[in-house]
Amino acid sequence: MRTDTYDAVVIGAGHNGLCLAAYLARAGLSTVIVERRHEEGGGANTEEPVLPGFRHNLHANYMEFFDIIPMISDFGLWDLGLRSITPENQCGIAFADGRPPIVLHRKDLLERTRASIARHSRADADLYVELQERTRDFGPLLAFGIYHPPMAGAEQAAGMLIEDWFGHLGVTADYALKSPKVVIDEMFESPEMRTLLYRTSVEFGVGVDTPGAGHMVLTSLMWMIGNWRITCGGTHALAKAMTQACYREGVELLENTAVERILVEGGRAVGVVARGREIRARRVVASNADVRQTVVDLVGEEHAPARLHRRATRFRYGPSHVLATPMWCLYEAPAYRSARWDPDIDRCFYTVVGYETPEEAARYIRDAYSGRLPEPAAGTWVNSLWDRAQAPPGRHAATGWYFFPPASALDPSGWQEVRGTFNDRFLARWRDYAPNMTPDNVIAHKLYTPDQMERKNYMWEGDFSNGEMSPDQMGANRPFPEASSYRLGIDGLYLCGPSAYPGGGIHAACGYNAYKVIAADLDLSSPVVPERGY
Repeated sequence: MRTDTYDAVVIGAGHNGLCLAAYLARAGLSTVIVERRHEEGGGANTEEPVLPGFRHNLHANYMEFFDIIPMISDFGLWDLGLRSITPENQCGIAFADGRPPIVLHRKDLLERTRASIARHSRADADLYVELQERTRDFGPLLAFGIYHPPMAGAEQAAGMLIEDWFGHLGVTADYALKSPKVVIDEMFESPEMRTLLYRTSVEFGVGVDTPGAGHMVLTSLMWMIGNWRITCGGTHALAKAMTQACYREGVELLENTAVERILVEGGRAVGVVARGREIRARRVVASNADVRQTVVDLVGEEHAPARLHRRATRFRYGPSHVLATPMWCLYEAPAYRSARWDPDIDRCFYTVVGYETPEEAARYIRDAYSGRLPEPAAGTWVNSLWDRAQAPPGRHAATGWYFFPPASALDPSGWQEVRGTFNDRFLARWRDYAPNMTPDNVIAHKLYTPDQMERKNYMWEGDFSNGEMSPDQMGANRPFPEASSYRLGIDGLYLCGPSAYPGGGIHAACGYNAYKVIAADLDLSSPVVPERGY
């Protein structure tokens, strides 16, 4: 058996694995990334799966963290070709009956946002703008929270924070214990605004009925809307820039090389076996795979402490982040009935389609979370409106997210039927909102379903966060208390993927925090930049 030796072995070239590897190499450790697929990036994934020239982001679409991701500045990713656009019209909802849409704009265009919401409720318009103003500079505080390992008592701190920031609006610390739906319902009066916020809440990863997540509506969600960006050329461009940074630091990347097991000798992780090849690690083995794959499948029961193995076996996936990605190649972008009130709805970055009432939006989410296929509705992106490189000249590439039941809810024939019918069902619904969305406007289309995500990216159940976002698997409990420090109870073995804190999303915090823990353990250089504080 061929044997190679490095200081550090990173399992998986998802964006968190790339982040960790770059910092390890910069600290002087010879580092290799072992990646099962033919390309890097994981959920930062752009392809042309329908027709050549039409680019679709199969997982992540919006990039709200670019201003605070440490790796972007630390490794000069803008100099490596990373580019982005912040659309003026960030988020909107159209209505089938043609009543006025709601369009939420960038934070420098809040008076346009106020006018849009005020068509439905002056009180909601004033409140939303106030929340946007209050969270305009929230980025550094959010960064301080997510770019540190989780701290015990953070939930209580969240309550104190929102009362301090929003107390003049009647918000008290107990709002942190409420669900997002309760917070939205208590603060906003118009059904149109509630419908939009239900969907955007679940879109960024928090189910409307999740207890103890209400503070995220007031902080994270209000900060994110207004900061959403498109990565020029597709989200894979971020992964490409991160990969170039890794190469520049001397990282080796082995693609098409699936890890079969993690080598544990004398209670210490000492490397991996991949495609019959032994790759030894003198100091670090870090896994971008989720905690169950890492402990149960790769370490194995014979080498894992009994409690760790039991906890990992019981780790849950979905239903909060289980998606299907529809892709359409279009002659024309959607032209909405609601545009007669406000043409900005036709040029929104992210547009909610398919709900007329908050009850419909809540039912859709609850159906998907309980294993039922919901009625057709979606959050949609037509990125070619803003980045013409994502479709051929004169054409458009549209992508969306359906929230669906977990992969195990249907058998293979069931998912095959969904792939063959659900896009057509949604298109019929879309046409109620945008009359030009007829079959004649669709050049071709395709649907990427949770079972395919599971097979392709090892996102079990189609869960892009690699683990259910529920109170017992969030914050200092992620993935469970014994492993929340990124250490797995086996010397030299660390987690660096989204089953660790803070979870899914393109923020690279899991990889960055894993490096901070490893650096402390091995006395490596700190990545903290004093002026940014993390």
